[in-house]
Amino acid sequence: MEAAKKQFTLVLGVIGADVHAVGNRILEYAFTEAGFKVVNIGVMASQEEFINAAVETNADAILVSSLYGHGEIDCRGLREKAIEAGIGNIKMYVGGNLVVGKQDWAEVEKKFLAMGFDRAYPPGTMPQQAIDDLLKDFGVAQQP
Repeated sequence: MEAAKKQFTLVLGVIGADVHAVGNRILEYAFTEAGFKVVNIGVMASQEEFINAAVETNADAILVSSLYGHGEIDCRGLREKAIEAGIGNIKMYVGGNLVVGKQDWAEVEKKFLAMGFDRAYPPGTMPQQAIDDLLKDFGVAQQP
């Protein structure tokens, strides 16, 4: 039964001019340990790099991190690029310090969901939350 279990492929990276690599490596480790195949495109990644990696690897999800506060600008139009590339239904998650200054998280989340992200996470979210959400969104029953 275990052999029939699909290994989901995730494209992971830090978008824009952001150089925050430590969290990216922690996420790569956590997702890999959870059984995902992780394609880590690293830091300072463009939207095109996320899309190209997802197309090349037939990825199931794109996970975008942004810690320098410009995620709102850097992520705008990513869903449209995915649609243009023929992967419009791919799961897209985003997390980190996504906006400049202190803003109400509910409003920030609403902006990113409106941009076409399936889920958005505030700063300090533990990797397990995204792992649980991925499994739920992929329809995988989790062990208690």
